[in-house]
Amino acid sequence: FRWRCQLLSHQRIPTGEWPYECGECGKSFRHSTSLIQHQNIYTGEWPFKCGECGKGFRHKGTLRVHHSIHTREKLQKCSECGKGFPTSSELVLHQQTRTEERPLRCRDCGKGFKQSSNMSIHRRIHTGERSYEKGLYNCEECGKGFRERFSLIQHQNIHTGERPYKCEECGKSFRLSSNVIIHQRIHSVERPYECDKCRKRFRTSSSVLLHQRMHTGERPYECPQCGKRFSRSFRLTRHQR
Repeated sequence: FRWRCQLLSHQRIPTGEWPYECGECGKSFRHSTSLIQHQNIYTGEWPFKCGECGKGFRHKGTLRVHHSIHTREKLQKCSECGKGFPTSSELVLHQQTRTEERPLRCRDCGKGFKQSSNMSIHRRIHTGERSYEKGLYNCEECGKGFRERFSLIQHQNIHTGERPYKCEECGKSFRLSSNVIIHQRIHSVERPYECDKCRKRFRTSSSVLLHQRMHTGERPYECPQCGKRFSRSFRLTRHQR
């Protein structure tokens, strides 16, 4: 190694040592730089800037995810599934593969299917039938029924691979609208969950439960080799290495 700090950091890998701990949440890190990036959540600093649009981010990794937005804007997209490709030749190859994978074609609109049962369900769109189960909206791909049309639309994203709900801060996409709402708390100061012991606030209910183990002393994760107990699963994993 060129620098002594790099050697010291490398030597911590076999020992499992994570000496840099956040004073806010107790999370530990192997590198001081990782701790500094993590603490940007609490300080409000946005030191990493996008060269394309100038938007700022707290973490290098978040900036990398954001960059993919600008990359996706330049992609050639498949009209069937919405997947993007950097070149038109790759798009053509993908479309040929989709045709081979879905050999059954609807005679009304030409849409392809893997199974005849799914095509039969799909054809009810053209015949005017709303659903083969009374009162339900059914997925034309797998036949699963939903009481609300919105639930069906979100379910269909499983088949298409579409992630239409995008975080405005970092560009990360999600299949469900509820997931993007939870994710966006990373970027905001919103902390709706409060510890009833010390009044400290958190973004998610799971974070509160983890924090409360500091007060209760609960250590649910036990090493089968030596019996030592830990409050968090990642600490047990680190101990076992």
